[in-house]
Amino acid sequence: MTILTTHVGSLPRPKIVSELLFKREKEEEYNLQYFEEVISKSVEEVVKKQLDVGVDIISDGEMSKISYATYVKDRYNGFAGDSERNPPQDLEKFPNYMKKIADSGGTPTYSRPCCVAEISSKKNNDLTNDIKNILSASKKFNHNKIFMNAASPGVISLFLSNSYYSNRNEYLDAIASAMQDEYETIVNSGIKLQLDCPDLALSRHMTFKTESDKDFVKIAYENMEILNQSLENIPSQMLRLHVCWGNYEGPHIHDISIEQIFDVLMSFKGNYLLFESSNPRHQHEWEIFEKLKNKIPENKILIPGVLDTTSNFVEHSSLVRQRIEKFVNIVGKDRVIAGTDCGFGTFAGFGNVDPDIAYLKLQSLVEGASRVK
Repeated sequence: MTILTTHVGSLPRPKIVSELLFKREKEEEYNLQYFEEVISKSVEEVVKKQLDVGVDIISDGEMSKISYATYVKDRYNGFAGDSERNPPQDLEKFPNYMKKIADSGGTPTYSRPCCVAEISSKKNNDLTNDIKNILSASKKFNHNKIFMNAASPGVISLFLSNSYYSNRNEYLDAIASAMQDEYETIVNSGIKLQLDCPDLALSRHMTFKTESDKDFVKIAYENMEILNQSLENIPSQMLRLHVCWGNYEGPHIHDISIEQIFDVLMSFKGNYLLFESSNPRHQHEWEIFEKLKNKIPENKILIPGVLDTTSNFVEHSSLVRQRIEKFVNIVGKDRVIAGTDCGFGTFAGFGNVDPDIAYLKLQSLVEGASRVK
């Protein structure tokens, strides 16, 4: 059997898509029909690009979203104003470097409202259009291995702070209740659902900098429990989870080890786990999976990141193969899919990796996976 390939979800957006997304973001005048036509065409193009390089399990590239988490403000009522910005702890320690990347345009600037009222659906067509676009494109190219991203309650609370609900858990419950319909709608359309959950790692060195690792793990468990409850009606084989420590180039010296959140990740209801294992800070953590392999449930399929999404180095296919084989030797070839550390278009208009190079990297992913014995 050949190792299947996939990625985390977001891909570089065409310039016109980013321009339109920022018009909507800034509440400037734009033509809705034209916007929807551009997004539909862009989804078709991004699907073709993925298939042209040979990726097996594909997405819509999150073309319609300003970012992987804050898009929810466009779909749900209850958000206004602005949330406090909490830079990662590792960047705070190196203010000159933090200023350098900000001055170079390397820090995305986008709306991050806070929750100021009860959360409820705006009942617009955003999700319906996303589903229609990916299904239409997949039908055109006769390819049915598709997934769609959605933000977890935890990551929404990470970027859109709470100024309405009485405590953090009440806020998470309200988000989960609102998002449950989105999750189920995606899956009921025949599309695998990927929950993006950087809150299980990234938030350790952003929101919860002053907490101990032990206390943070308790918080991560609470987030996972609420997430699993919102997925109660969805079969495990339709669920993917992505965890990461922040898709930015930096020291990452305050990243919590995957060993400390290992049990949290393994408690996810779904079958598929996507995680970083290529960048210099987390590349060694395949050893943790080897050490704790007896704690990996038999239904879990590992999707290690074998491409670094913060670097324009194109990984050699032999290196990709070597990285995949480390996990194959732990759980077997039938329980590994080759993936990426994070997305190539986490925020509209921003990305460390040049768009053309991103697809070269994905091509190397496919070539490396095909060579696994």
